[in-house]
Amino acid sequence: MVKIGSHIALHQSRFYRFIYNASLPWIVKRKINRETIVPVTVYSLSYEKCLPEQIASIRSFIKNVGIPNKFVIVSDGSYSERSKQLIRAIHPCISVCDWFDFVRSDLPEYVKSFSALHPMGIKLSVLLSITVDEATNETAIYTDCDILFFPAATELAEIALSEEHRSYYLPDCEKSLDSRLLFTADEGEQPINAGFIIFKQQIDWSIALHRLSELEGGITYYLEQTLVHLALHQNKASPLATNKFIMDTSDLFMYSDLFASDQIAIRHYVNTVRHKFWLSNFGVLKNP
Repeated sequence: MVKIGSHIALHQSRFYRFIYNASLPWIVKRKINRETIVPVTVYSLSYEKCLPEQIASIRSFIKNVGIPNKFVIVSDGSYSERSKQLIRAIHPCISVCDWFDFVRSDLPEYVKSFSALHPMGIKLSVLLSITVDEATNETAIYTDCDILFFPAATELAEIALSEEHRSYYLPDCEKSLDSRLLFTADEGEQPINAGFIIFKQQIDWSIALHRLSELEGGITYYLEQTLVHLALHQNKASPLATNKFIMDTSDLFMYSDLFASDQIAIRHYVNTVRHKFWLSNFGVLKNP
């Protein structure tokens, strides 16, 4: 059975993305009416093919959360100089660097091997290299480039200013995990999506990395996410509210975006629902 609503939404989104991409030189120069400073450093691993999504995501963060101390875009190495210049033109708080210049030099060899073989290995290296300054306790946020921020994302500033030192994670809507790294059934509970993390403390990655070092077999797409899942649970991280921080694909075959509204903080538009990113960014599907 053809899903007419989702089919129409898919074609609309392609059109909107085309228009947005063609307009990037003008879009990046448009002033964002937000002056609030938020004491966080934001990191995002990014790719040339996702340049429009990355720019829309950054602008939605500044508009709905505020101006971070730093917004660090880490390229997988594919960004052209033109694309880097476009990203930097959005706001002075933004910097762009290549992943091999960003990651720690003392990462274990098996992590470096993972990075050489798979894009998710690069993401793991980036996450392992994010630090929280214990002297200032400045919050660090990692966000994938396919996340949009909505008005309720002002809650992120409250989390950053709070005195609690626990980190926060985005709950996943299904168990997208590599079972080879899970030793008991309980370890697969409360699945974590690695696309959005709030670091309020330095993460201890020891258990996750030990299991990676002893892993036998090939690399799977969810290997990195499973390592993040293990590490954040080991560090007693807390889940973000699922009614505001959305990782859900249940509206895949619908025209509308069931979640986009002024009452949510973020939505992670993963591949299966990526088309809704553009309709929501243009306000087509957004509920008041």
